[in-house]
Amino acid sequence: GHAGQYWYTVLYPGIFIVLFVLAWNLIGDTLRDILDPRLRGEL
Repeated sequence: GHAGQYWYTVLYPGIFIVLFVLAWNLIGDTLRDILDPRLRGEL
């Protein structure tokens, strides 16, 4: 039908999911750096 009318029902949850995943990724990296400082400075 007219799915084009309801694009925002996909856009906003999609943005939320992306931001949520990025935030958890940053939190995980930060916790890893705090808990295992030996990894700092290595690739």
